[in-house]
Amino acid sequence: MNLTLKLEEMAMLLLGVYGFSMLPFEWWWFPLLFFVPDFSMLGYLFGNTPGAFMYNLFHHKAVAIAIYLAGSFFLLPVLQLIGVIMFSHAAFDRMLGYGLKYEQGFQHTHLGTIGKAQKVDDQLS
Repeated sequence: MNLTLKLEEMAMLLLGVYGFSMLPFEWWWFPLLFFVPDFSMLGYLFGNTPGAFMYNLFHHKAVAIAIYLAGSFFLLPVLQLIGVIMFSHAAFDRMLGYGLKYEQGFQHTHLGTIGKAQKVDDQLS
């Protein structure tokens, strides 16, 4: 993945950390909750289609922003926290090259193929 895109995602991760610092929660909540969105991978137990849907739902930045804004509108800091964690985690994943998933399987993302499938794609090229 292009260095510029990785730096952009790092900036978004830092924005998420800053957003968290504006919330009324102790600092330790951030690392405790940071990987919770990855539990959405359990959707893959039911197949590629539900797995991709669940993963994408919990890793989509627009969904995270909508949840954060709903929390701001309704004055619910817990919703703001959920939005910040989802946004920050999604930025972190993208920084590492993990994108939103296609229904073909977990390794097929909007940023390209990852894992063992990437090696096969590279050999076929």
